[in-house]
Amino acid sequence: MNATARSVRTKANDIADYMRKRGQRARAAARVIACAETGTKNAALFALAEAIVDERDAILEANAQDMREARNNKLDDALVERLELNPKRIAAMADGVRQVASLPDPVGEISNMKMRPSGIQVGQMRVPLGVVGIIYESRPNVTADAAALCLKSGNAAILRGGSEALRANLAIARCLDRALVGAGLPKDAVQILDITDRRAVTEMVAMPEYVDVIIPRGGKGLVSAVSEAARVPVIKHLDGICHVYVEATADLDKAIAVCVNAKTQRYGTCNTMETLLVDAAIAERLLPQLAKTYSEAGVELRGCERTRKLLPDAKAATEEDWRTEYLAPILAVRIVDGIDAAIDHIETYGSHHTDSIVTENFTLARRFLREVDSSSVMVNASTRFADGYEYGLGAEVGISTDKFHARGPVGLEGLTSLKWVVMGDGSVR
Repeated sequence: MNATARSVRTKANDIADYMRKRGQRARAAARVIACAETGTKNAALFALAEAIVDERDAILEANAQDMREARNNKLDDALVERLELNPKRIAAMADGVRQVASLPDPVGEISNMKMRPSGIQVGQMRVPLGVVGIIYESRPNVTADAAALCLKSGNAAILRGGSEALRANLAIARCLDRALVGAGLPKDAVQILDITDRRAVTEMVAMPEYVDVIIPRGGKGLVSAVSEAARVPVIKHLDGICHVYVEATADLDKAIAVCVNAKTQRYGTCNTMETLLVDAAIAERLLPQLAKTYSEAGVELRGCERTRKLLPDAKAATEEDWRTEYLAPILAVRIVDGIDAAIDHIETYGSHHTDSIVTENFTLARRFLREVDSSSVMVNASTRFADGYEYGLGAEVGISTDKFHARGPVGLEGLTSLKWVVMGDGSVR
């Protein structure tokens, strides 16, 4: 074996050992955090929020360095937009942690207790999953959100952010260490990896003895790679090809408000609308107004043939456009003939993330809610509401497009499971 090969082998062994030790420490901490009192966990969370506010300038400086490097490396615009922090986003980060602290603690909750003919009582208790591994790109706010949710739900966590956000993540990690120690909880309850080598991810997703579930949060490539390599169960968040369907009876003012917000409020998020479906009966009245507003916002439209007859400046949409998560000021537009065609399009091209209908027809609204198979389905509301904070979850560790174990924004309950509990009185069978 030559020197280069030995060096590669040695580095791989070092990373495997590093991750194994991290896993062992997380497993030990999980036993402590699972039994922690609600008041203790809340004290740590309020301390974390306070530390984030206190260290705002340090976090912003770390993020500024990350941003400079990201731009120098020509990182994708959508990832750069997600990476950026500012005073408002840091304040929102702290508020999200406080909201998690204010939520009811799900751990230990017993439900569905029933008396059986044998005399035993049978029910279910909500319990932590154990050790949660979370892999994510950009978005330093995910570090605080994930830490808060895992802590409140009684789980230990190993967090691996992207290399592009390393400095900001480590600045937030220092706030977290301060909060955990101050509350008398083990620092290892939430560990933020300080290495960026991708082999750390490969090791983490193959440690079922130390990690109970993996949550990848990022682009489709990341999620696919993690899912293929994992020996640990994965809660997947795939791409967000979100639709708004404007039905024939829609109120034009409501439709314009929803469609503009769903696309332009933020471009680089998974709950941003990527395809607009407009009923043929309302297209001539709605699309020219929308096109003017989108043009002023700098949104490029790509339309079907019928759309381009009304909007000749729109580019021709290809088959691939209907399947694309742009994360950019680009919108695919299609005119459809009724709700059946709209639902068929969503089923064919959607990613089962978030889809909305704008309508004044209650019957069709109910049908859309029932038949569209997505993790969030909405009526007369922007897809941008598909968010753990907006749903009252405090925060989220991702939006699952799976059907098991959790679906939609994954908050406290999504980070717990149920075990059966039996109460008897010397009962025998």
